[in-house]
Amino acid sequence: MWDKIIQVFKVKELRDKIIFILAILLVFRIAANVPVPGVNVEQLKNFFENNQFFGLLNMFSGGGLRNISIVMLGVGPYITASIIMQLLTMIFPRLEQLYKEEGEMGRQKFNMWTRWLTVPLAMLQTFGMIRLFQSQRIIMPLGSLEFATIISVSTAGTIFLMWLGELISEKKIGNGVSIIIFAGIVAGLPTSISRLAVVWDPTKIFTYVGYAIFAVVIIGAVIFVTEGERNIPVSYAKRVRGNRMYGGTSTHLPLRVNQAGVIPIIFAMSIMLFPGMIATFLSQISNPTIQKIAQAVNLIFKNQWFYGSLYFILVVLFTYFYTAVTFDPKHISESLQKNGGFIPGIRPGQQTMDYLAKIVNRITLTGALFLGAIAVLPFIVRSITKIDALTIGGTGLLIVVSVVIEIIKQIESQMIMRDYEGF
Repeated sequence: MWDKIIQVFKVKELRDKIIFILAILLVFRIAANVPVPGVNVEQLKNFFENNQFFGLLNMFSGGGLRNISIVMLGVGPYITASIIMQLLTMIFPRLEQLYKEEGEMGRQKFNMWTRWLTVPLAMLQTFGMIRLFQSQRIIMPLGSLEFATIISVSTAGTIFLMWLGELISEKKIGNGVSIIIFAGIVAGLPTSISRLAVVWDPTKIFTYVGYAIFAVVIIGAVIFVTEGERNIPVSYAKRVRGNRMYGGTSTHLPLRVNQAGVIPIIFAMSIMLFPGMIATFLSQISNPTIQKIAQAVNLIFKNQWFYGSLYFILVVLFTYFYTAVTFDPKHISESLQKNGGFIPGIRPGQQTMDYLAKIVNRITLTGALFLGAIAVLPFIVRSITKIDALTIGGTGLLIVVSVVIEIIKQIESQMIMRDYEGF
């Protein structure tokens, strides 16, 4: 492993890319620690200690929300905009055609619309967050100018992080948005460890050991499921062109158990944010009926059992949804047929499409249930162990492991390409 790391840093191109990404992450961490004015630090600390949901939301914001920094929303609005655009592709066939069939130019236009949609979403989410923090007496009363300034700065911070993420993605060493979230999770580990050291209780030594063993098992399970594949055998018929014969080979079509990665959890988290934000906003209205409804919604979402169950269901549903968006059995079937490929024992065309759809639905069930279990794992562990110091949770582990695996694979692919070019 160390030999590979040394070899990576010996290659100037890769070394420059890694240093550039680390510099970008340093800029992000500096921005995440620049707070907006008027924050009651003690009240903010108590709020996050007693609210598991906002602890998870802070993780997805990259750690900026816990400080109510100028990048408090992180890349959350951009992720929400991506969700909306993906949903619209299922409603409007023209949008789906633009994304899937018009090549790089179509994807660039699709991404541009996603960026434009991010701006109003960031403004709306900042408004809701500030109102929520004011209702909890975390932020002091603000004038109209101060309120507008914070909304503008927070929105600009989200756009800034979106741009940083795209700069990272251009280096082709992992996905920029995922790496920013990853950096926020890792940056919180020293604080979590120091908090655990402060509240250390020798009488709970077996609980701590069990927690550590459980964490190792979860990491192993995450790697196992993330790398798990179902290989579908594919054969190619022999074809004669001129004086040469082509085909006659056998290969396989890899179908990943967890094709959606961590995206369904991020989607579900973004959706779970909206009812609470809207209820908080409506609770400020003078109409007593609306206030009662808003308070009832807030009370329901504070119920850990309701929240955990709904979160689990949304993760499972979004896993199927995102898999359906990214994997099209009809397209795969047509591609195999055009290239003379077929699955042994299955007729090309409609039967191949039905077979692939059936296999994908079956293996996606395993991946969806696993992701759902990972998503609600922090609530289960917290209720059993009563340990609140380490807040990375199953979702954080999934993101960290997935990002590290993706980075390693992309670095290895670049190393292989460099060897080929040298050869």
